[in-house]
Amino acid sequence: MQWYLKALKQYADFKGRAQRKEYWMFTLFNLIIMVVLQLVGGGGEGGMGDVLSGIYSLGVLLPSVGVTVRRLHDIGKSGWWALLMIIPIIGALVLIYFAVQDSQEGSNEYGPNPKALAV
Repeated sequence: MQWYLKALKQYADFKGRAQRKEYWMFTLFNLIIMVVLQLVGGGGEGGMGDVLSGIYSLGVLLPSVGVTVRRLHDIGKSGWWALLMIIPIIGALVLIYFAVQDSQEGSNEYGPNPKALAV
């Protein structure tokens, strides 16, 4: 939960680095919340669950982009790679590949390694 809240607090922070755990815990919590909203809204296509999920998705759009950009920075990539989100399937697969990579050792142009700071 702390990783989810950290990403929300840094919703407009596109500088620095985010380690894998922060990115994936934020993604996991978003997935769980979306499933719960679908279930509460009655599931089904075009129902209240879609409305609730849509509103929630809009609410976490900026934090999602922020944590994605910081995750890309952590592996030494420019935040502009996050634009791959707009390319269906291929873009998502490339971003998943980037997101599972380990942090770049030591400091890079985006700041110190957050993994080293946590130790």
